[in-house]
Amino acid sequence: MIKMDIQRLLTKVSEFMNDQVPFQRMLGFEITEFTPERGEVRFRWRDELMGNVPQRILHGGVTSTALDTAGGLVAIAGMLARLDNPTEEYLMERLSRCGTIDLRVDYLRPGRGEEFIASATIIRSGNKVAVARMELHNQDGTHIAFGT
Repeated sequence: MIKMDIQRLLTKVSEFMNDQVPFQRMLGFEITEFTPERGEVRFRWRDELMGNVPQRILHGGVTSTALDTAGGLVAIAGMLARLDNPTEEYLMERLSRCGTIDLRVDYLRPGRGEEFIASATIIRSGNKVAVARMELHNQDGTHIAFGT
């Protein structure tokens, strides 16, 4: 069993999530930052992501998924940073048990833009549960939503 350092782990998980998670691929998500301090996901506007057709506004489910993904990234990165030289097999076993247990989203403004950036930081990270603060902005910095 080959043990991996934290940066290789983060790169491997990021590549997996960018390339192998069908829902994230369908939404066009790209992980652009993945550290124990910050997670970031970016995606471009497509008409298929529209929730309010007359007003051309991003679907609320896409917004919440982007926030959830960014929060998950920073939670996973924090968990990985606490592991002591894990094997790839152990890493995959731990990741298979990760999931969201609660998500709150506050929609502040209509989701309009060409590109959207969901970012997250950790509020608290324990042995089994992490709490993150997430924000969604467009390319101009307009704050669209936040969540925990």
